[in-house]
Amino acid sequence: MTNNSSPNPFPTPLYVTRPLLPDLALIQAKLQEIWDSKWLTNNGPQHDLLEKELTGTLKVPYLSLFNNGTIALIVACQSLRLSGEVITTPFTFPATPHVLTWNNVKPIFCDIDPATMNIDANRIESLITPQTTGILAVHVFGTPCDTAKIQEVADRYGLRVVYDAAHAFGVEIDDKGIGTFGDISMFSFHATKLFHTAEGGALTFNSKELKSRVDLLKNFGIKNEEEVVMPGINGKMNELQAAVGLIVLQYIEEERQKRRVLSDKYKECLKNVEGITCLENEKPGIKNSYQYFVIRINEKVFGRSRDYVYDEFKKYNIFARKYFYPLCSDYTCYRYLPSSEAGNLQVANKVSSEVLSLPFFGGLSGDDVERICRILMYIQKSD
Repeated sequence: MTNNSSPNPFPTPLYVTRPLLPDLALIQAKLQEIWDSKWLTNNGPQHDLLEKELTGTLKVPYLSLFNNGTIALIVACQSLRLSGEVITTPFTFPATPHVLTWNNVKPIFCDIDPATMNIDANRIESLITPQTTGILAVHVFGTPCDTAKIQEVADRYGLRVVYDAAHAFGVEIDDKGIGTFGDISMFSFHATKLFHTAEGGALTFNSKELKSRVDLLKNFGIKNEEEVVMPGINGKMNELQAAVGLIVLQYIEEERQKRRVLSDKYKECLKNVEGITCLENEKPGIKNSYQYFVIRINEKVFGRSRDYVYDEFKKYNIFARKYFYPLCSDYTCYRYLPSSEAGNLQVANKVSSEVLSLPFFGGLSGDDVERICRILMYIQKSD
């Protein structure tokens, strides 16, 4: 691949992802079913069917649908009665620590693993105090956390484990669904995700009793027409969202395979570019979600900073994303915490300054990927 001549910009903006939009006729047929039923929300037939389909797809014993992933994660923390302090990662979307704050729980930030960019399971134990009640870990970019080590620490100290699996739809470890690890896992079905319901989410569990509690909590705590048994919230997924999900689900494996091919193309194009490291997400026994394609840019070796590349890409109509920058620990609402001090999060701060998510969705072509990579190399050499 040569990069001597100045490349042309893409004719239209190329974003980091694009929603998977199925055949509109299929959506319209589903809408007709809903109109005929005159049932728009409150556990209608579309909702119940999607819950059943996803339980099988994700290989989990129990699943509960939600209107969005953030509400789902708030309810997860509430259902486990988390209190005091919960250990989590600073390298994540804001929702992760925010759900703790909304539950009156203090987030304690733990540094991350330099390779996986997940919470460093070997550092968790040092952060445990008498106030610690749980661990909230994130399968960042769909790469599984060290679930065995995290569970071992949790069991030893009597802690609950919640996984933010927003990026991990369909991920498996040795044929076991990622949503079976820990006490609860949360999946996001936002439009940017591999599988989506426009907005939406789900919690998965191994415990039938926990699902029953969550189902109450997401519906105001209403047990029946005359009994409200706990202070709940409105987290229900409606029939329109569920209908979109049922159609999108038919396209997921095809989309995943397209992304796998694009991931291989990116890696082939960038394998000899010094200073560029691709996230290694192809591991034995792991089924990949292919949610994002992420690189890290070593400024000293590459010759350009991540921020420089990010800004220059825009001139070529490429809108990459600095996932995740800044760290959650740098937000004004969390930077006062002792665990947010830069010295405690050295790996996370380094990773956050280097990481860049490139355009990645099934609608891209191999030629598009080659062109993005040529532009990246041109940016490296240009004056």
